[in-house]
Amino acid sequence: MSSLREKYSFTTAEPAPAPRRTLKAEISAVGRGLHSGAQVTLWLKPAAVNTGVVFRRSDLGVSIPARFDQVSDTRLCTLIGGGEAKIGTIEHLMAAVMACGIDDLLVEVDGPEMPVFDGSAAPFMFLLESAGIEEHGGLRERLEILRPVRVEQNGAFAELRPHNPGGSGFDISLSIEFAAAAIGAQAYHFHLSEEGFAREIAQARTFTLLGEIEALRKAGLARGGSLANAVVVDDAKVLNPEGLRYADEFVRHKLLDVIGDLALAGAPISGRFIGSRTGHALNNQLLHALFADQANYRLIHGSVAKPLHLTAA
Repeated sequence: MSSLREKYSFTTAEPAPAPRRTLKAEISAVGRGLHSGAQVTLWLKPAAVNTGVVFRRSDLGVSIPARFDQVSDTRLCTLIGGGEAKIGTIEHLMAAVMACGIDDLLVEVDGPEMPVFDGSAAPFMFLLESAGIEEHGGLRERLEILRPVRVEQNGAFAELRPHNPGGSGFDISLSIEFAAAAIGAQAYHFHLSEEGFAREIAQARTFTLLGEIEALRKAGLARGGSLANAVVVDDAKVLNPEGLRYADEFVRHKLLDVIGDLALAGAPISGRFIGSRTGHALNNQLLHALFADQANYRLIHGSVAKPLHLTAA
């Protein structure tokens, strides 16, 4: 794919980015895929400076960059790659990677889907922190939003905006609304940080409605789902014996998904996200809309903007 923008430079009042980060050591875990039901072994490995986050199917010898233009399916998860060489349900790991400020990482799996573990990002945070995170050279880039970009569908929307004066980092405001009484209407605002993510967002689990499970399984989805890795709602009832981890766990998990999906921008976002009833499809469409016009953003490396080049995998 050709470059999305031409090279230009500018000055910025924001501080220069920190050195890029990767893992100190390899770490592995075994789990089951939420939709495939298949057992999969996961390896998280350090990567060289400027590698970015790259997924690799170790059973096929195929690598897929963690990038928005590699997304091929957004039905109930974010899936990258195509044909046999695909990896699904990457959003929980990507949210943890973005929260931990990891720039370069090799993710190896021996199957078509990431392990779901308990349905949250907390197990991935544990793995990343257990392996250790270190600065390893180069300069971290950030993606600054210059003007509003919005996508809509059936009353739902997702939007990226520039910071308010004096703002920095990544702010996320999300609202959801479900007919099920146990969920209803919920809203949450969050400023992304590793500590805040671990405390407020990481433990929020994926969820589904009891009445949708049979249809999902007939469609070949949710084959590995259970009360051990998802919150199941039957109108006003939460069927999980332990109950909810947060009173508003549902919107927090949807916000977790937003972070993971937007991590596929390829660099930390500097700006604001505002969404209502958004999901994986709209989140991905938002990144396509963002990069469709070079006037929407600038990629900052140190104090100089540079072109964002997307090359075919």
